[in-house]
Amino acid sequence: MSSFLTRLRAEWAPSIPRELLAGAVATFALIPEVIAFSFVAGVDPAVGLFASFVISIVIAFTGGRPAMVSAAAGSVALVAAPLVQSHGLGYLLAAGLLAGAVQVVFGLLKLGVLMRFVSSSVRTGFVNALAVLIFAAQLPHLHGAAPATWAMLALGLAIIYGLPWLGRVLRLPALSAVPSPLICVVALTLLASWLGLRLPTVADLGNLPDALPLFALPQVPVSLDTLRIILLPALAIAMVGLLESVLTAAVVDEMTETPSNKNRECTGLGLANIAASLFGGIAGCGMIGQAVGNVKYGGRGRLSTLFAGVFLLILMVSLKDWVSQVPVIALVAIMVMVSAETFDWKSLGTLVRHPRMSSAVMLATVAVTIGTHNLAAGVAAGVVLSGVFFAFKVSRMLQVRAVDDAATGQRTWHVSGQVFFASADAFIEAFDVLGAEGRPVCIDVTHAHFWDVTAVAALDKVVERLRHHGCAVQVVGLNEASAVLVDRMGGDAAPAGPLGRRDS
Repeated sequence: MSSFLTRLRAEWAPSIPRELLAGAVATFALIPEVIAFSFVAGVDPAVGLFASFVISIVIAFTGGRPAMVSAAAGSVALVAAPLVQSHGLGYLLAAGLLAGAVQVVFGLLKLGVLMRFVSSSVRTGFVNALAVLIFAAQLPHLHGAAPATWAMLALGLAIIYGLPWLGRVLRLPALSAVPSPLICVVALTLLASWLGLRLPTVADLGNLPDALPLFALPQVPVSLDTLRIILLPALAIAMVGLLESVLTAAVVDEMTETPSNKNRECTGLGLANIAASLFGGIAGCGMIGQAVGNVKYGGRGRLSTLFAGVFLLILMVSLKDWVSQVPVIALVAIMVMVSAETFDWKSLGTLVRHPRMSSAVMLATVAVTIGTHNLAAGVAAGVVLSGVFFAFKVSRMLQVRAVDDAATGQRTWHVSGQVFFASADAFIEAFDVLGAEGRPVCIDVTHAHFWDVTAVAALDKVVERLRHHGCAVQVVGLNEASAVLVDRMGGDAAPAGPLGRRDS
């Protein structure tokens, strides 16, 4: 029993005060982004805020990555916007339900393993691009800003970075007991009120909710026509959400040096999105900026995720009048800090030290993500480019060496490396067919592997050409996997000759 309680506390709340305070920091980091993303999707701020509350509560229990923050996200909002514009909120909620169901199935089928195909270069590009997008999202709040706004931003950043520094220098742990972003929000709100500064406030971002979310099914007809309308948007929401959540979980894994269950995270996200849709909220996913802030200020367990959602609801409903007075610039200061903490600054130095292809993948991921404002598009481009570069690199490892036997006149080609679609043409071109005309020929593939039908077709073509020029061809050394593939393909390189048997 004691061991169970120990594990439960380690998973939920290693330190209750730190979990609560870190969750509060994540909440303040959520507010401006969720409201902004709601406008991107074309829905009221209440839709995004209710979604964030419900998603945080549900995923705190069902997710696979403790301390990770999930809510209504910009990538999902971009995908959802066309559906809202063409058919309205009801169809968006129905699409969210279907997307959640797809994500649950994805997790149950244990497809989270696909994360292994995302290279570290792509993950770094994903993180850096998101940091740039988070910072860029703050620029509209600063465009044409008055000097007082810039002064408040400077003061906010000084509080956020200065208090922890003073605590270390003066050896005063009390200065680090409360996360400095919370002090920034309180201090700038009180100062703006005391000085009578006319700064944009949270109330200016949009109408905030004034009641609890209510359970209700989406108001759409249950028909095949409805399914036709929501199917593609739902699949897009599901894939974008899964991709961003799993990558965010990987980032938190690295920050905390602890593992997570990616399949459970997929299932948990699906359940959270189903619940959000049933309570009138937009679907969401992992929020890397808020997750980084949560972890940075002590969040390690599920309690910080849970409290981020609960505190958001408390602020939006019970403390609405107080939150409405918070200057937007205080939240901008927090998001600038989140952006700086999210960016992998070490990656700039490694650009020249890492292989050029890896650096190119990272830069391409950043460029596509920033250019499209779509994290999924950036990651997809990075994964494709990684695959192309890998195939190119492996294809260059193929070697074909010819050795002539003066006594018998036989020419033996020794093949080593990987033969597949990217190296098949090079394999064919390596054989000097005219130089071996009329001679006995041996193709030794002991140190080679044939991976696909293109590779087998290339071997078949070489054998056919040699036989056409009067050569008696023998192929030796096929490993078992290659021999099975050749056997299935048939043709001149099939078991009718010596090619189909494993020759030791």
